[in-house]
Amino acid sequence: MRSKRTISEARARGRVLLALLLGSTWSCGQPARTPDHAPDVTASKIEAPPHVTLEMTCTPTGPELCFNAIDDNCNGVIDEGCGVGTGVLQFAIAWSEEAADVDLSVLDPSGVQLRRDRNCPGDPHKGESCGGQNTENVFFEGLTPPHGRYLVEVRLVDAHGAHTPIEVRYSQRIGPHPVETTKLLLSPDEGKTFKIEL
Repeated sequence: MRSKRTISEARARGRVLLALLLGSTWSCGQPARTPDHAPDVTASKIEAPPHVTLEMTCTPTGPELCFNAIDDNCNGVIDEGCGVGTGVLQFAIAWSEEAADVDLSVLDPSGVQLRRDRNCPGDPHKGESCGGQNTENVFFEGLTPPHGRYLVEVRLVDAHGAHTPIEVRYSQRIGPHPVETTKLLLSPDEGKTFKIEL
C-alpha cells in the first residue's frame, strides 16, 4: 500500500502534467491569452468614413490564410502565422491589383505613426516585391496603448494603370474584442479615414 505522501506527490505531478498538456493544447490553434496584468483595451467610439460600415461577424472558413487581412479562423488575430506583427492594436489592408500602391498609416493620439511591418507593392527598382500578395500591416508594440484619438488612413497613392476604384479589404483588432472588417473602394488620390477613441 502506498503512503499518503507518495499518493499526494503523484497527484501533484499529475496536476503539473495536466497543466502543461492544457497549456500546449491552448497554444495550438487558439488565441494567445492576454497576461492577467494587461489592460482591457476598448474603443469608446469608432467613426468610420461616410458610407462605410464595419462588421464584427466572423464565419470560420478553416485555417488562417496569409495576406488577405481577414481573421479566417475567427480567433481574434489578423493573419497570424504569416510573419506579420500583431498586438493589442492591429490594422491590416489587402488588395488584389498587383501594381496598385495603397498605403495604410496609423497615428496615435500624440501624432506618432505606429509601426508598419509590410509596405506593398514594394519598389521594383530596389528589388522589392510582395509577389502579388499586396497587404500592409500596422500594429502597436506593447500592452498599454495611449488613450485618446487614433487616426487610421487608407489611401490609394497610385493605381499604376489598374482599373479604379480599387477594392481594399480593411480589418482592425482592438484589444481582445472581435476583429472588425469592411471593404473600401478607392479612387486615385483618395483616402478613407477611421477615427478611433480609446
